[in-house]
Amino acid sequence: MCRFPAPIAFAIMALASGASLAQISQPAAPVVLPQPSAQAAVPLTLSAALRQAEEGNPDFAAARNEVLAAQGGRIQAGAFPNPTLDAQIEDARKETRTSTITLSQPIELGGKRSARIAAADRAVEIAEVQREARRIDMRANVTSAFFAALVAQERVTLAQASLDLARRGSDAANKRVTAGKVSPVEETKAKVAEAGVRLELLQAQGEQRTSLAQLRGAIGPGPAIAFLDGDALRTPSLVAVDDIAAHVDNAPAVRESRLDVRRFEALADLERAKRIPDVTVTIGATRPNELARNQAVVGISIPLPIFDTNRGNLQEALRRQDKAQDVAQATELRVRTEALAARQRIETSLAEVTTLRDEVLPGAQSAFEAATKGFELGKFSYLEALDAQRTLLQSRAQYLRALADAHRASADLQRLLGQDNGRPASSSTSQIQDRP
Repeated sequence: MCRFPAPIAFAIMALASGASLAQISQPAAPVVLPQPSAQAAVPLTLSAALRQAEEGNPDFAAARNEVLAAQGGRIQAGAFPNPTLDAQIEDARKETRTSTITLSQPIELGGKRSARIAAADRAVEIAEVQREARRIDMRANVTSAFFAALVAQERVTLAQASLDLARRGSDAANKRVTAGKVSPVEETKAKVAEAGVRLELLQAQGEQRTSLAQLRGAIGPGPAIAFLDGDALRTPSLVAVDDIAAHVDNAPAVRESRLDVRRFEALADLERAKRIPDVTVTIGATRPNELARNQAVVGISIPLPIFDTNRGNLQEALRRQDKAQDVAQATELRVRTEALAARQRIETSLAEVTTLRDEVLPGAQSAFEAATKGFELGKFSYLEALDAQRTLLQSRAQYLRALADAHRASADLQRLLGQDNGRPASSSTSQIQDRP
């Protein structure tokens, strides 16, 4: 079985008049995405891309600020009610004036403060889970965009190699027409084939620019991307079905929905506690100038829950708690279903990769070698050799697409389960190389 190295800078035999087929190993120059930054372009690895995203991605920064905001809410939830200082003067005449100063302190009853703190704690936990989910989602997006751009970079290399061969074939056909060995129609066909390959190169370069732009958008501000440094042909690992079931409980969406149930439960407890009226205790002193002596003032104030018993707010909180429980169950079911679907996509893509690597690519390589050798011996036309070469390149392009689909599905699965997308892929690495 032949093995194919990465990155794809394979040697393709070029056709020449009366000479044996030579090998080419000139990779295509990577397409540089123009950036507004004045910093020098540098090669970008996956780990560097993930690091830049965590430092400069605005969505992740927004999630961090949300955690800080929730922590501020927790501080406020634990605050006690402020006392009230009251000063009164009765009668404008000094001889008969009465001055009163009182200090009132509300006292919360029924566990309002503890229920408020519990709800704020749940809000902080939800914000932290959302921040972690945003980090995982960001890393999954960067990983998916990185491999998509890396595969696009390899496709440009393939298209450039194909164009090099087409140009040499056109030169060979021109020389044979000049020598009178073949019809001028052969030269015309060769030029048409070269134009088609050139169009494929332009399409591949456009796809690379788009992929790099999407990668830059996922990472955030930074230096220009000259080219990507990585192995586009490594295969992602396939998670076992039992492992997916075990990880669903820790999925960010599931954890958030369950914390939401606890938060609404705490809010319901708070509304239930609000049905118990608070007490306001007042102490102070009053001084009637006519009596020329101070008198103590002590009082207590209790609202009477006659018309407003907070019944509506309590009912709303209880129903929202029920709704949160239903959403939590639906979220768990959705995550489990989507995770199994993503795993199936990975398995299908890896099966396609294996078939292409072990069966299709070796056969296409053998057919190409036989066609080019036959052309050298005069048994096949140039177009037959070119057709075999294009079949080989199309098979390799299909192989790259299958790898890209596998990496995309793997990123989706890791995003759903909350796994770290920065972990190494499986030890198996698919490679493409030409036979000697």
